[in-house]
Amino acid sequence: MMKASDTLAEWISDCRRIVVFTGAGISTESGIPDFRSPGGVWSKMSPIYFQDFVSSRDKRREAWTRVFNRIAGWTGASPNPGHRVVSELVEHGKVSCVITQNVDNLHQDSGTPADRVIEVHGNASYAACLECSHRYEFDDLRPRWEADEDITCGACGGLVKTATISFGQAMPEAEMIRAEEEARASDLFLVLGSSLVVYPAAALPMIAKRQGARLVIVNREETEQDIIADLVVNDEIGPFMSDVMERLRPRLPG
Repeated sequence: MMKASDTLAEWISDCRRIVVFTGAGISTESGIPDFRSPGGVWSKMSPIYFQDFVSSRDKRREAWTRVFNRIAGWTGASPNPGHRVVSELVEHGKVSCVITQNVDNLHQDSGTPADRVIEVHGNASYAACLECSHRYEFDDLRPRWEADEDITCGACGGLVKTATISFGQAMPEAEMIRAEEEARASDLFLVLGSSLVVYPAAALPMIAKRQGARLVIVNREETEQDIIADLVVNDEIGPFMSDVMERLRPRLPG
């Protein structure tokens, strides 16, 4: 019987337009905590809802304190072999884009061009104005936090917030439209480390499958979408995808 890594390597070799969809499971292998499991982020602190951030200076102060004290632990880690394999597949032209539920910037840090990463839940490595979207780096905002200022935009006066999508905040419309378009156009949809329970993003594998793409799910635990997948692998992502890449490299151009 053919090993799962052989099967996936063969399918990747045959495909022209692969979409990779990543969740917390790929980044926990870099030491980034996930959200919902015991010991995860939300078991240690309550989320700050978007409407509370907007309406309460105290909640904004609490949110910024979490950022500058790095309580959530979403930033500062290094990419692992799973991220690096994905980056290599992008480089070889096999992967059209990476759709990620993660906010840790590790795909970009591993070498995947930023314009090939669709962040449906935002990015925790910088901040942005809620009105005009002007980008701010945390190092530039720290003195204002230390001075107990309410951090607002120098360009338009709007509130500045980490570039993540908070509970109660609208999903990024342009990113979701692009993600759905990519899912529809894919011939292989590869899920890496997502439990596929957070919607609307979790609907993307089903959209790809309905359009005729093969669906592969690599996750340590079972998911509700395993039943429709063409291949399911319950394993660590880094070691498994490294094995796939070893088998695939001789078939890749260049």
